[in-house]
Amino acid sequence: MYAGMSGSNHAGQKNSDLMWDFRSDTVTRPSVEMRAAMADALVGDDVYDDDPTVVILQEKLAQMAGMESALFFPTGTQSNLAALLYYCGRGDEYIAGDEYHIFRDEAGGAAVLGGISPFPLPTNNTGGLTVEQVSASVKPDDPHCPVSKLLCLENTVAGRVQDQSLIQALSETAKNKGLSVHLDGARIFNAAIKTGLSLKELCAPVDSISICLSKGLGAPVGSVLCGSHALIRQAKRMRKILGGGMRQVGVLAACGLYALENNVNRLSDDHNTALRLAEGLNEIPEVSVDVSAVETNMVFLNPGEGHHENLQRHLAENGILIGLQIPEIRLVTHMNVDNEAIDFFIQKTKEYYANK
Repeated sequence: MYAGMSGSNHAGQKNSDLMWDFRSDTVTRPSVEMRAAMADALVGDDVYDDDPTVVILQEKLAQMAGMESALFFPTGTQSNLAALLYYCGRGDEYIAGDEYHIFRDEAGGAAVLGGISPFPLPTNNTGGLTVEQVSASVKPDDPHCPVSKLLCLENTVAGRVQDQSLIQALSETAKNKGLSVHLDGARIFNAAIKTGLSLKELCAPVDSISICLSKGLGAPVGSVLCGSHALIRQAKRMRKILGGGMRQVGVLAACGLYALENNVNRLSDDHNTALRLAEGLNEIPEVSVDVSAVETNMVFLNPGEGHHENLQRHLAENGILIGLQIPEIRLVTHMNVDNEAIDFFIQKTKEYYANK
């Protein structure tokens, strides 16, 4: 058993079967301190708005985002869907990038449950759209067309921070066409740390944002939708319809509060370890890594044709978990992987190719 697979992990847990997991930042485990916050949380029935810890979390994030109100959800997918159901009715349309989570990775929920038609636009190599794309995609007032109601943006996209002036321009274009703008900000705090902009500044151009607490911030569960009073009032109804009404959920909201107070600034550590990983892997002639594309906590590794499954198996045998995307495997750094994990990953990858 290699160093790092026993003893305390970097969340402070004891785990004799610890593996280093690079599949996503959703795999983070709550720290000892976060678990203590859970145990000490004041709770009530959130469906009755009686959970004081949830109320504090919602008010805190609404204020940080510069929005009127906020609502706690179990998942970001549900939070995004509630927003879509508010802005769009059956037969309406939302516009989004074809690589965005809200279009590609949420099981078509808007269409399946809301009768809402997606209109995906091709994103560029940094995950961005153009003003011209958005302007041209808004449908005319014609019975042959769905009614364009919403532009959905994302920040970050595959680890790439979206230029704030572009977010502003895209939002202005959409609003001038009569559309609202929703931002999937699952990893918005990574963008904040990278750019030095506040959450309020990043949210200023949009009407609403969904913020995930269970990725780099390290909470086990939860996303928060921030927006207008009208949006949140209707989103609460949508949350109930979608099965997201929860009871003594303050134990989870406490994790979110702890994360906001303790785990935001440390995201820079994840950005640094991602760069360290990319630079180390880039030294291996057989693989391809674009070091210049590493802006936050994601690295994309092309191990070469025919090597995806074999490399994944080799690393798993050495206690390292990775995904199996083709052609590029997404590697995500987070609070449970440190420089020791990075160096071990690079070492074992080098060993794999040395023995081929």
